[in-house]
Amino acid sequence: MQVPAAFEYDRATSVEHALALLARFGPEARVVAGGHSLIPMMKLRLAQPEALVDINDLSELAQVSVEGGELRIGALVRHADLLASPLAREHFPIFHDAERVIADPVVRNRGTIGGSLCQADPSEDLSAAFAAVSAVAVIQGAAGVRTVPVREFHTGPYETVVGPGELLLELRIPIRPGGSSGYVKVERRVGDWPVAAAGAAVWLDGDVVADAGIGLTAVGAPHFVAAEAEEFLRGQPAARESFAEAGRIAAEHCNPVADQRGPVDYKRHLAGELTARALRRAAARARGEHVPPHGQEG
Repeated sequence: MQVPAAFEYDRATSVEHALALLARFGPEARVVAGGHSLIPMMKLRLAQPEALVDINDLSELAQVSVEGGELRIGALVRHADLLASPLAREHFPIFHDAERVIADPVVRNRGTIGGSLCQADPSEDLSAAFAAVSAVAVIQGAAGVRTVPVREFHTGPYETVVGPGELLLELRIPIRPGGSSGYVKVERRVGDWPVAAAGAAVWLDGDVVADAGIGLTAVGAPHFVAAEAEEFLRGQPAARESFAEAGRIAAEHCNPVADQRGPVDYKRHLAGELTARALRRAAARARGEHVPPHGQEG
């Protein structure tokens, strides 16, 4: 039988109350919302928090909105809600692409955006998606509110910049004209962790790539980002050949590890191919072209 170690529990009624509970319980307290990552780890005693602070009642963190020229996604937004959001799909279709291939409906209905990012699993889908669009994380603690670029949010496997007594509030993504985004993934079975996956965002100036963002997951890319490939793309023609070369550069600079999902060479190949595919999807959308769902391309 898998049984968690003993822990205290309290349910927060506001952000301020949640922060007060975290301060009261101390550094070994953990926040819980969906619980799809934390609870299994507690059952296996891979995680043994002394207290859980339940934030499911904090509806102010469960909104998707556009404010001040930014798409804002609350940390308590469920995967299913982000998948269904017309605002997210209009401005950043990368999230619709990614959410379609995350887990299954049961997990998507309860799992949260903030929970996925804070789990910081090296194979987590949304970390690459948010990195590709250069999102900013908003974090609150006793000292006030601070912002951290998502590209600096993860400090290592299962580690983030969110400190004891702090709470991730939302993600903010600047809305810029002339661009779009996409996400592609290879998995062993539907809803599984990726063997490899890539997210891309491009902004075009005519037929030239004015700017680009590339996120990679499950292949050991530093901070989930293919920075060298992004740098290459700026000023290049928005063409298949440029995207293929960016994929080659991304593959060269990632550091995959062999495991049950595949050997190093296979993962590196996927990193390059999926980067090119994600860039093609993003560029096609930026041009206003119809893009079929991933896996149904001609």
